[in-house]
Amino acid sequence: MPSSTDQTLQVSPIPAFNDNYIWMIDNRKEAVIVDPGEAGPVLAALQKRSLKLCAIVLTHRHEDHIGGVSRLLQEYSVPVYGPRFDPIESVTQPVQEGDIVTIFELDNLQLSVLDVPGHTKGHIAYYAKKEKWLFCGDMLFGAGCGRMFEGTPEQMWHQLSKLAALPDDVEVFAGHEYTLSNLKFAREIEPDSKALAARIKEDVAKRNRRQPTLPSTIGLEKATNPFLRADREEVMKRLESLGKLKDHDPVNAFAAMREWKNKYV
Repeated sequence: MPSSTDQTLQVSPIPAFNDNYIWMIDNRKEAVIVDPGEAGPVLAALQKRSLKLCAIVLTHRHEDHIGGVSRLLQEYSVPVYGPRFDPIESVTQPVQEGDIVTIFELDNLQLSVLDVPGHTKGHIAYYAKKEKWLFCGDMLFGAGCGRMFEGTPEQMWHQLSKLAALPDDVEVFAGHEYTLSNLKFAREIEPDSKALAARIKEDVAKRNRRQPTLPSTIGLEKATNPFLRADREEVMKRLESLGKLKDHDPVNAFAAMREWKNKYV
């Protein structure tokens, strides 16, 4: 079932691998696919709903987000939009911040490109302002964020802050179902948060029903995602009390949490 709709377009998750989501935007006739890590589930979803692929959009170059592109291109001759500064051989339309991807087949859907380097050097996100959708790949997760494979804490914090500045009701379509494990870590940071407790209850119930926890919203992430809350005094005090932070600097607080999360079980 579609997880998000407006009057004419809908967004649906296509599960892939163990925990990936490939996102499909369609108007019940044609579809755009976001980050097809494998082709099989995409082809099956298109066939099941009698949809024609009209474009592929990519957020970054990791194989679990692009691995299905070549197979899809064997079946459909479509443009492939992707990050200008994250080299991907299959990309035919390289884009960067300031560019707008217009999908004419989907009622002129406009996807504004945002540069969000950090997870990879050229990672981008796509923001549909009218529909209030954000496709953020591995930069922002439900209650978490991506690892810094090619970025610095300062860079990563800056880019996450840019996403957090979007309107609270923007829906967040992340690339992985990591939410419950991220929420477990978030409780270490803010054990007394009522907002966090409420989200844990709701998202556990969703997973028990085998439903995605995504999309979330920017507002929910700002209230419960510790990586968007590194500048909050209560978060910095908590890290200080745990011996993980020596000063109340948001970048250092973010770095401390990211380092801790890298080793957290």
